[in-house]
Amino acid sequence: MANNRYKDEDDFKSRPTRSGSRPRSKDRPEYKNTIPGFVTAVDRGRFTVMVREGENDEALVYAIKARDIGRKGVLVGDRVEMQGDTTGNPDALARIVTVKERTSLLRRSADDVDDSERAIVSNADQVLIVQALADPTPRIRFIDRCVVAALAEGIKPIVVLTKADLANDTDIRKQLDGLDVEIFTVQQEMDLTELKKILQNQISVAIGHSGVGKSTLVNGLAPLAHRPTGDVNDVTGRGRHTSTQAVAIHLPDGGWIIDTPGVRSFGLAHIKAEDLITFFPELEEGIDDCPRACSHNEAACSLDAFVEKEKLNPSRLDSLRRLITSLSAPE
Repeated sequence: MANNRYKDEDDFKSRPTRSGSRPRSKDRPEYKNTIPGFVTAVDRGRFTVMVREGENDEALVYAIKARDIGRKGVLVGDRVEMQGDTTGNPDALARIVTVKERTSLLRRSADDVDDSERAIVSNADQVLIVQALADPTPRIRFIDRCVVAALAEGIKPIVVLTKADLANDTDIRKQLDGLDVEIFTVQQEMDLTELKKILQNQISVAIGHSGVGKSTLVNGLAPLAHRPTGDVNDVTGRGRHTSTQAVAIHLPDGGWIIDTPGVRSFGLAHIKAEDLITFFPELEEGIDDCPRACSHNEAACSLDAFVEKEKLNPSRLDSLRRLITSLSAPE
């Protein structure tokens, strides 16, 4: 047996590395002379980015993610920095090297016990919760869920009731009584001046079920958008998908409106059941007399008496308890 006593480290072979692999390093390249942009569309790993904003001075660039970004997703609404070919030519492709810190992230889950989050858009200032007064029928609980998701991210919720030519909004407004949000009722060919004022110089996102009129609303706010619109299925009462991906459209008076695909459900798995009361401020005032550790969904809860005393809308308490029950369901 060979004696290793007098051998030094040079006499022993080190473990070979893979041919052609780069040495590991914590250092990351410093990107200089980058071009800032705003992501307006995402399609299978390719991104459409606006590099100049202005009604008469807009330029779009097509880009992919740089390797350094890793698995971090890039969303419509993201502010990014790019390098590479930013000429905007059809055969040009830039690289997104940096995603700037987000101010908000509107997200949902498939249901209330599904931990996998589905990000919708980033950096939104406002969310337009679009519901039709008829065809399809409005869903009050969906509005409540969207309001909670928006408030949790510091996003201003706005309810837009469409198809006012088909039904009256008196009943739904009564059910939403107590909800501290602006409500607009619109129909086709209607003057949208007041709504446009609210959206000016803001990043707003329209969400709702298929067939409620999101794309029709977007076309009214941005006439050059030409978003495809569809009808409601006569058998199921559900709308047909016309938008297949989120798209940000520049508004003529400044700001952005983001049209999103219709959603069937809006899960709130990222919200804790015990925090829900904070998103119902008109009810939160009445929890002082609740027993310790009250879930607000039990017989001893003082909210029933508070609602009756203050003559509040009982449907708001019902909505709160429905959400508490759903978020507290066992996995």
